[in-house]
Amino acid sequence: MISQITADVKISVESIYQPEYSNPDNFHFMFAYRITIENQGSDTLQLVRRHWDIFDTIGEHKQVDGEGVVGEQPILEPGQIHQYASGCNLRSDMGYMVGHYEMQRLIDGAAIEVIIPRFNLIANFRLN
Repeated sequence: MISQITADVKISVESIYQPEYSNPDNFHFMFAYRITIENQGSDTLQLVRRHWDIFDTIGEHKQVDGEGVVGEQPILEPGQIHQYASGCNLRSDMGYMVGHYEMQRLIDGAAIEVIIPRFNLIANFRLN
């Protein structure tokens, strides 16, 4: 698990290769990831946007921007945790993702950029 704290928000990430949804012969490698967002500060925050940079070892780079995460814009009170799972497909068996969330402090509307730490996407057979 990879973790990073930015502005009293801890982001932890776990990723796993999904061979049952992959087709290496057609350059399709599917990965799942689980993200845990912990509000360790004293202000209530809302996750309003996300940005991803996705890199593949064959040289492809994709950027993904959108509202919230998996259809939600969760509000986190101090001490609360929000967890979600999503996925990413690559054209090779290795790559990585990195990004950030735009959080909004509800008391005054201030925008806070929270870093999502870089995490690797590696097919299990590459680790042996």
